[in-house]
Amino acid sequence: MKTPFITLIFIFFISLISAQSYFGHTVDNYAGVHGIIYNPANIVESNLRADINLISGSVFIDNDYIGIGFNELFNSNEDIDNSLERFPSSSNNFNINVDVLGPSFMFNLNKKSSIGISSRVRVMSNLNEIDGTLFETIEDGFDDNDDFDFDQQNFTGTAHAWAEIGLTYGRILWNKQNHLLTGAVTLKYLQGAGSAFTNSTNLEGNYVDSTETLTTSGELVYGTSNDFDNDDIDFNDLTAGFGFDIGFVYEWHPDRENDTIRFYQDPYKLKIGVSVTDIGSIKYDEGEITTYDMTATVNTATFEDDVKEFLDNNYNATAINQNIKMQLPTALHILVDYRLAKKWLISAQADLSMVAADEQLNNAISNTVLLMPRYESKWLSVFAPMSLRQYGGFTAGAGLRFGPLSVGSGSILSNLLSDSTQSADVFFGLKIPLYRK
Repeated sequence: MKTPFITLIFIFFISLISAQSYFGHTVDNYAGVHGIIYNPANIVESNLRADINLISGSVFIDNDYIGIGFNELFNSNEDIDNSLERFPSSSNNFNINVDVLGPSFMFNLNKKSSIGISSRVRVMSNLNEIDGTLFETIEDGFDDNDDFDFDQQNFTGTAHAWAEIGLTYGRILWNKQNHLLTGAVTLKYLQGAGSAFTNSTNLEGNYVDSTETLTTSGELVYGTSNDFDNDDIDFNDLTAGFGFDIGFVYEWHPDRENDTIRFYQDPYKLKIGVSVTDIGSIKYDEGEITTYDMTATVNTATFEDDVKEFLDNNYNATAINQNIKMQLPTALHILVDYRLAKKWLISAQADLSMVAADEQLNNAISNTVLLMPRYESKWLSVFAPMSLRQYGGFTAGAGLRFGPLSVGSGSILSNLLSDSTQSADVFFGLKIPLYRK
């Protein structure tokens, strides 16, 4: 390959390291702080009296353009290109979600309420409705032998990096002998490190290999927040913003005999959770937005793997400075968790973006539906998530929580068995759990 694989993350301008974090682990009733980021109401009547996260990390990648054969990749000493299979279409998509959970903790205030504080660093990148053949030709430096046409009517791309400090408060809202309803909210103080974005609603054209000419018409917009460097994200010069998560959990305890038994002491038969996460935005002052007039025919022989330089040298551009408001990747999460036996459960989840895929200045998670059986006890949980992902198709994985250590992936099994995978994720966590007696 002429350009590194990392450039798949963001077309044209971005080269950095879209949803879901800690895939499968957040449902565990002993997940502690990790359960809060999925649904803040998980903080109430927890199986832990306190939980202290030391460091955790999660990476999620989902696309419908390129597949990787992991067996061939790890067993081959040749170029990585031999392990790649491309699926170009007129509307390819890429999503990346990197989530690092820093020092965080939660504890019970009293019998009815709990509180927690979390710290996170997040990077998300989405690329939607990009012509895969155009992308492939740019990736190969216009060293191609085929002519092609393209028409980009709803092309958008957004990359955003930010940190957040969250304060979670939850309490019991309603309880009867066999029923429990809890609710919670996480208020977030956001610190934006910067963003970059690109879009076009009318870019079309064709490429002729024999003459090495690219003929285009329409406009292409590219913008960044002030002084944002996608090759070196700086978390020292940050911009403030605010956001919040909100969630509710219902539990059915058919075997709870009287009100003296705490709900956490009597395992539920059915649990239903609903939450909305990442409501909010970060406003960047004095961002730079460049609009390129793409109506021209240019010689691609001058292209040297720097797309922005190529655009600046060949197309008329108008640049303005204005404030940029980046929305968070707002998402709806629905969970139904059923206890098959004392320590055996099966859950069904849906993670749904509340952001339109072609909406500008906004990241979005990949829509995902998940079914997961698991074994769950105080010191050990083992789970096997199986999911359908918006762009990556079917995936199957495995995860383990053993006391303070958690590791897993929602796609590792299908990736190892498949000749070509389009979605991958992995997470790890290290914490200090303080279990109830």
